[in-house]
Amino acid sequence: MSVTESKTELYDLGGNGAAAPAESGGVAPGRWASMFERYVQPCVAEILGSALFIFVGCASVIENVEGTGRIQPALAHGLALAIVIALFGEISGGHFNPAVSLTVFLTGGLHAVLLVPYIAAQVIGGMIGAGLAKAISTSETYSNASGAAFNAVQSDAQVSAAIVAEMVMTLFLTLAVCLGAINGRTRSPLAPFCIGLTVAANILAGGAVSGACMNPARAFGPAVAANYWSYHWIYWVGPLMGALLTAGFARLLLGDRKIRVLLK
Repeated sequence: MSVTESKTELYDLGGNGAAAPAESGGVAPGRWASMFERYVQPCVAEILGSALFIFVGCASVIENVEGTGRIQPALAHGLALAIVIALFGEISGGHFNPAVSLTVFLTGGLHAVLLVPYIAAQVIGGMIGAGLAKAISTSETYSNASGAAFNAVQSDAQVSAAIVAEMVMTLFLTLAVCLGAINGRTRSPLAPFCIGLTVAANILAGGAVSGACMNPARAFGPAVAANYWSYHWIYWVGPLMGALLTAGFARLLLGDRKIRVLLK
């Protein structure tokens, strides 16, 4: 089985209701082993991958004391995301983002029963990652960076621009996921790196407008750790709107015949 085929099956976790594949020895796994691999392992992978990604992302913001601007956070977030997708992708699909999970679910790549557990796992991982970043930081650097919580929006006048920025950047990110890892005509084994590069590019482009979150779990973790909730809702509304747009594009226009609902 090729890498591309394996990843396609993975994004269809439970989507077709089929039993888990037999092991290489030709013996089908037991019922409990199959359920563990189908439901428990993916959630554990989402917790651990989200924690590692968000730890690196938060630490890069908190420890950005050299005044490198957005370059350090962009590289840290993009590289960390590419790595955790490559590491955990064959277990959970490598979402690590509620907006990504919503897109994958709406395009038929994730069973409905896993959507809420995935999002819960990502939020838990976000809190763990943000807590670890806080644990290794000095109180001064942590306070100066607001604990890596998103603080780009300081007034109501900035809200509209921030929502649009988060929506468009998440649209770009979830398109990279959908077309790079799910859509049969365009998927590529380089998808983890394309997705990571998309995050880095978005941070460089839109970091000054909204902070370039694109990930409600990345926003929620440090908000809890730092108790910083100013305009926090933006980082749920904007990314989820972007995810819905991507699902619409995939289902109506860009998807292959398996995904598209029109003109199959």
